[in-house]
Amino acid sequence: MAITFPKINPIALDLGFVQIHWYALAYVVGFLLAWRGAVYLSRLHDVNKRPTAEDIDDFISWAILGVLLGGRVGYVLFYNLPVYLEHPENIIKVWQGGMAFHGGVLGVMLALFLFSHFKKVPLLRLADISTAVIPIGLFLGRIANFVNGELYGRITDEPWGIVFPRGGPEPRHPSQLYEAWLEGAVLLAITLGLSHIKGVRDRPGIVSGAFLFFYGLFRIIAECFREPDVQLGFLFEAVTMGQILSVPMMMVGAGLMGYAVWRKRRVL
Repeated sequence: MAITFPKINPIALDLGFVQIHWYALAYVVGFLLAWRGAVYLSRLHDVNKRPTAEDIDDFISWAILGVLLGGRVGYVLFYNLPVYLEHPENIIKVWQGGMAFHGGVLGVMLALFLFSHFKKVPLLRLADISTAVIPIGLFLGRIANFVNGELYGRITDEPWGIVFPRGGPEPRHPSQLYEAWLEGAVLLAITLGLSHIKGVRDRPGIVSGAFLFFYGLFRIIAECFREPDVQLGFLFEAVTMGQILSVPMMMVGAGLMGYAVWRKRRVL
């Protein structure tokens, strides 16, 4: 038994001269909701502390650039480097697909460092607010992956297995929905929950550390059900590239949380 993939048009709106895809809408809506969520979180802090709502308004363009450039460069380097070395002109063809979340994280980290340096905004406070709302975009992005019938899971005999149009005749795990739940909804509950605890807000670095740690953990779990990228397959005959990249992410997250607690105790 298997569920037939629902016939969902990946094009949300066709204006004739331009087509707007659900995936593009997921990015736009994700950025808008994350921006407004970050403004709200900035107001939970003492009014005399930065980043302020105005700082968040200024930073959103830096973050968008970091996500887009980092995500694209990450995909090129981590997932398809030989192909792009042969055809470097394809690197700029982002409309053909190819974004890596781990690369996007590195892009945002660079944006955080640069913005903090030039605008004199406390780095860890800005990082805590920014990372707390990233799961909004992750949730919408994974739903868009499902709509596109891409990044599907491995073959399964579970009753909720879905036959994807590009996945062959066998039912597969709807791993996009697993990731939407774990990396989106559950992770958002964790980061927003921590952000509303004053003791956590007084220890900058805990929220951003928790984001990095739990995203890495959830991604490793989800990758156990997701079909590996066809051009890479399994690495070391057992793990995927996503799992490998998530390990240092978890280590940095755990270290950042530990540093935040240690730093506060040292001050006290």
